[in-house]
Amino acid sequence: MSNDAPDSIPEPGEFELAIRSIAMPSDTNPAGDIFGGWLMSQMDLAAGNVAGRRARGRCATVAVDRIVFLTPVHVGDEVTVYARLISTGRTSMKFEVEAYRRSRDGDERIKVTEAVFTFVAIDSGGRPRPLPHH
Repeated sequence: MSNDAPDSIPEPGEFELAIRSIAMPSDTNPAGDIFGGWLMSQMDLAAGNVAGRRARGRCATVAVDRIVFLTPVHVGDEVTVYARLISTGRTSMKFEVEAYRRSRDGDERIKVTEAVFTFVAIDSGGRPRPLPHH
């Protein structure tokens, strides 16, 4: 994982910490585990945060590929999401996103899911716009 300054623009290949949250009782499914949709939304927020910085503006999620849920998240777990820019096009960016859990009373980080998120930079009218060069 990279220890770059929080305002740095990611280069392809570097994972960065993008979001950290606590799984709460309101985030559970009927079985009592954390709802997969909540976890996916945390991943989308995390990747969107990195995408907005890279695009220097508004972005929209256009695809989520290869999401794999490896192990459940429990109420009270700390969820940490990392994003890594893997490619850019003229208007689009792809990110590999990984989420880990850590129980409240432990130090072990366990990978719980991963996916590839694709974003498109958009203008104020919601139309695709070119990514800035950096």
